[in-house]
Amino acid sequence: MINGQTRTITVAFTGASGLPYGVRLVECLIRGGCRVWLLYSQVAQVVARQEMAWNLPGRPADVEAELSARFEAVPGQLRVFGREEWFAPPASGSNPPDAMVVCPCTMATLAAVAGGLSRSLIERAADVVIKEGRKLVLVPRETPYSAIHLENMLKLARLGVCILPPNPGFYHHPQTVQDLVDFVVARVLDQLGVPHRLMARWGDEGAAQ
Repeated sequence: MINGQTRTITVAFTGASGLPYGVRLVECLIRGGCRVWLLYSQVAQVVARQEMAWNLPGRPADVEAELSARFEAVPGQLRVFGREEWFAPPASGSNPPDAMVVCPCTMATLAAVAGGLSRSLIERAADVVIKEGRKLVLVPRETPYSAIHLENMLKLARLGVCILPPNPGFYHHPQTVQDLVDFVVARVLDQLGVPHRLMARWGDEGAAQ
């Protein structure tokens, strides 16, 4: 909840490396009082096993139950939708979220969003957010970038989309992998206007929590 208002944030997991960023983001949004609409691709299930030893269920209802329990979400705070669930709220401009984050974001998803393809619920949800003038944050995990990748990012940036590569800094002296994850998630939360204390800010002596 921000300024007395419950914010709704759509989060999408795609098949790029970096799923720990997305899961931590969902946790922080829920603990921050936001309502979360979660979407995930089939390849994200493969990445979950590879990077987190997590068997991300194929049924959205199972994911919803598991993450709601893990992050202590209140009833209805987290909703999870299937890849082709076209009657889900994120599919329509009549019920857009306040913002959307694709984290991590594959280059294929980024290209599809840049081209307005809307072949899946993730792509359609991003298209809705752009056309409705809401905040869209893409967290592309790829290196190096090709000219194609850069041109797609530039096209989206010119539309007002935030391109936020997961490049952690080291000036806060990270001690663990979790510190590096939190650095990136903190930057995403800043873009969304969601308060957090994941790390001390530049020039601030306060400790992260």
